[in-house]
Amino acid sequence: MLTYPPHIQLTDKEKTNICYLSFPDSNSGCHGDTQFCFRIRQSPSRKSPATARGGWVDGDAPGMLRRDPTHYYGYVYFRQAKDKSLRRGYFQKSLVLLSPLPYAGLFDAILRTIAPGFFEKAEPFLEAVCNDMDQWPLPVAGQTLSLPIMGTVIQVRIPSRQDKPGAAFLHATQENLYAVSTVLPSVHQPDLYRSFRPVLRHVQMLWELVLLGEPLVVMATSPADTSQAVLALVSCIAPLTYHSDFRPYFTIHDSEFQEYTTRTQAPPPVILGVTNPFFAKTLQHWPHIIRLGHVSSSSDGDVGKSVKVKKQVKLKTLDSEPGVYTAYKPFLSRDKAILRELEKGEPQTRPPSAQNSVLRRQLLELTQSFIIPLERYVASLMPLQKNITPFKSPPPLGPFQAEDFIRTLEKNGPQLTSPIKGDWTGFYRRFVRSPNFAGWLRERQGDMRLKLEAVHMDMMANADLSGWVRGRSEVESVDWVIKLREKMAHVTQAQVSVGAQTLVKLRAHVDAIISSLPPDLQGVLGSGG
Repeated sequence: MLTYPPHIQLTDKEKTNICYLSFPDSNSGCHGDTQFCFRIRQSPSRKSPATARGGWVDGDAPGMLRRDPTHYYGYVYFRQAKDKSLRRGYFQKSLVLLSPLPYAGLFDAILRTIAPGFFEKAEPFLEAVCNDMDQWPLPVAGQTLSLPIMGTVIQVRIPSRQDKPGAAFLHATQENLYAVSTVLPSVHQPDLYRSFRPVLRHVQMLWELVLLGEPLVVMATSPADTSQAVLALVSCIAPLTYHSDFRPYFTIHDSEFQEYTTRTQAPPPVILGVTNPFFAKTLQHWPHIIRLGHVSSSSDGDVGKSVKVKKQVKLKTLDSEPGVYTAYKPFLSRDKAILRELEKGEPQTRPPSAQNSVLRRQLLELTQSFIIPLERYVASLMPLQKNITPFKSPPPLGPFQAEDFIRTLEKNGPQLTSPIKGDWTGFYRRFVRSPNFAGWLRERQGDMRLKLEAVHMDMMANADLSGWVRGRSEVESVDWVIKLREKMAHVTQAQVSVGAQTLVKLRAHVDAIISSLPPDLQGVLGSGG
């Protein structure tokens, strides 16, 4: 196993997982070039390399596109070709790009650019590739990057949390130094239409299952199909972030195999993509199984004739009929408008890329209708500004009370923005017990605490702190100096959004308080900056 850059050290467990996951199962029949991806746990003792470069943080990126501190993504370019000079009669080799960033679109494009040269020139070529990558800027949310690599330039825009959902951005720039420029529409936006096409009639039910964090297995014959389908499932609830585990390609050799296939406890909230026929028996107790046939990129066929839901029966083999095998009863009625809109584009009247845009927009609108009532309720947990004073710590956020939230649905529920009928209340009750809700609430509370911190700092900056501490004890004055400095340091560390003028005023408060203290304390506090 050749690793570049050479200074990157992987544990034996990580190396073993990567080696097994870098090749399709022998039964998949992948000939020629195949691209897919996998996801593995990092060693617990490892410090993510993404944190080591200049203290880089990506808090302005959408949650689903932030670096993963506990897992690696492996982006694979696999080549298999007949070669009679080799003992097995085949040339087989994989090039793997390992990263904590979920940028499948970008890294797949990079592999398509460099893999042919690697298969011809091997190690010297990788060294040249790494030299090019070392010159790349950090991926800053909201910026368009031009990434030179081996005589070409890949241009891509890093999304920002401030972007309007579903908006398109023009990010091509003129390149004079290179002959070729590849412009990518996104760092990561799986093709939902291509991935869900075999089970398109049930995409809304799959949306429910993913949102609720239900255990899901995707069975197909190719790791390219499973990885695309799993990534599509995870992204179908955008702009929400999927907070459970997912494995785009999973094998019997994975170090978590026993953990995820045990029958001694209920299946965990994870989405697995598998190709080995052995899993048809090993995972037949899982509650929701998606069996895909060959996933075609063409638009031939009829949306209305896609497969039906099958009752959850024991799958004997991976060759079982394509479909969704589950006993799950959806909470919401099927939105037939989605299917009608997609049927208008069949078979040749609309290109697959346009069909994908239609499906993505419909799912985005559905997710937004679902999340708006939660956002509205959580916003009410923010302390009122009249209860915030510059001379005391800000009050805490109000607690999320599930029943209080449920009572708001009668007047402020999803019926205001969505035509879909069904048991929305029951759906929300299930959702608030899911890992995705816990992760969403944790993120929202974090954002609200930062906003509360910014409001409090603005109040402190505009208050007469010098007058307030006048006549108070030296201990209280020193305590205020320390508190103000900690708050200003926190601005950079936690990306608190405060204006430059606010920081200027706070520094002036610190200087004024220090100047009112005895000379010996001034010397001590002055040395602190």
